[in-house]
Amino acid sequence: MTSMKLRLDTTRYIRILGLPVIALLAVAACDRAVGIAPSTSRPAANADQQGGAVSFSQFADIPIPTGSKMNLDRTLVLGPQDTWIGRLALDTSHKTTDMFSFFKQKAPEFGWQEVTSVRSAVSVLTYTRENRVMTIQIQGKTITGSEVDITVSPRGGLAPVSATPPVTAPPVRPPVTVR
Repeated sequence: MTSMKLRLDTTRYIRILGLPVIALLAVAACDRAVGIAPSTSRPAANADQQGGAVSFSQFADIPIPTGSKMNLDRTLVLGPQDTWIGRLALDTSHKTTDMFSFFKQKAPEFGWQEVTSVRSAVSVLTYTRENRVMTIQIQGKTITGSEVDITVSPRGGLAPVSATPPVTAPPVRPPVTVR
């Protein structure tokens, strides 16, 4: 009887602790993020000869927070290093306020000029550089850290304001009365 009770207690113990551990491992296996080293400056001309490790160095024209992971499910990047376009999705362990301050401080160091910024539940910063526009969207993750989406696109050509002819209304004629 005692061995039967011990076996039931052991089985219950395994179920209570084992199932959450298995569930946690299953969720962790679903993570499709790649850890990458931050880009701190432009790559050296002989970067390919220095080891060729995969890192954020392919994004040498934008600041990357330390410890960021690229979310492969949400990232789509096209083109070579300094002219790439697309969305770079990052998962970070940093708070959203820290990420906002990081990009606000570091983006100008990479040659980006601020156009506008909004700090809120979903913060947005917009920058321009040469013929490209960068929009950074920052929002908190459910448990801890933040998600950062960096979208870079070509700058659209706008016609100068003076090139647009002024719009004039047709003259108003007084009503004509017939007698």
